[in-house]
Amino acid sequence: MLELDINGKKQQVDASPLARLLDVLRGPCGLTGTKEGCGEGECGSCTVLLDGEPVNACLVLAGQVEGRAVLTIEGVGSPEHLTPLQRCFIDDGGAQCGICTPGMIVSAEALLRSHRAPTDEQIRDAIAGNICRCTGYQRIVDAIRHAAELRK
Repeated sequence: MLELDINGKKQQVDASPLARLLDVLRGPCGLTGTKEGCGEGECGSCTVLLDGEPVNACLVLAGQVEGRAVLTIEGVGSPEHLTPLQRCFIDDGGAQCGICTPGMIVSAEALLRSHRAPTDEQIRDAIAGNICRCTGYQRIVDAIRHAAELRK
């Protein structure tokens, strides 16, 4: 049994410490918002925050997160209570097919927690590890900038 802190809740999870964090989140934890794209740490679809820093959940072992805080897309907001960042992704066309969206939002959340008014260059740097094949990135950058403006 692993004791994990996921989205602010401590939970006992029956999983091998050698299992990928991605599989533990999607399996025993039932948190399917975190997506698997490539499974090799290249696309960023599985991005979660580990102690506030973006990581690819497909590259992290479950045993590595004991005693540390994991934030998934489910911990950012909920369908009933979207955050301004999530609302901006919808309103500004930053979300298309949805595979990259959770990872993009989690990466952007980390950026906005540390930069109240990020530049477009900072936004692009923050999402550089996330690949989108639908939007061409400009709408995503616009959505993150818009969310930052709403937080001021």
